[in-house]
Amino acid sequence: MATAYARGVVYIHSAPRALCPHLEWAVGRAIGRAVNFDWADQPVLEGSRRAEFYWDGPVGTGAALATAIRGWEHLRFEVTEDPTPRSDGGRWLHTPDLGIHYAQTDAAGNIVIGEDRIRYAMEIAAGSAIELQRELDVALGSGWDEELEPFRHASDDASVVWLHKVG
Repeated sequence: MATAYARGVVYIHSAPRALCPHLEWAVGRAIGRAVNFDWADQPVLEGSRRAEFYWDGPVGTGAALATAIRGWEHLRFEVTEDPTPRSDGGRWLHTPDLGIHYAQTDAAGNIVIGEDRIRYAMEIAAGSAIELQRELDVALGSGWDEELEPFRHASDDASVVWLHKVG
């Protein structure tokens, strides 16, 4: 049986300038080929840079990429892996304060929370609606999204790249 291939995106939301070549090297090593990012200044955090890199590779490459670039201080990133007919998708978020968060995603990009995680949240909540909400927010990665959102909006000024044209 042929190896299933996936695709996704590495979003470097903020990285110190000195770290940029190291990130390119780490991503290239994870996917097995040299890469060059199109770096831009990150207006939200002076002195930092941002980049987006679209990748394709065997299923599981998203996890390999997140592993390759995690652990550096002052780095904010997201890695996505789109689902395939034979595998779920995934989303890895990292911030300096919160560390890394992984969530499974479905074909529409929605986060999927497993039955065992929901049962755990209910058990920890012990009838408290506030605690249940807190546990589900953790499972959804809400804290990571809140911290990354200003850095994501910085790309709103970026030019649009048309991948295809309909009509």
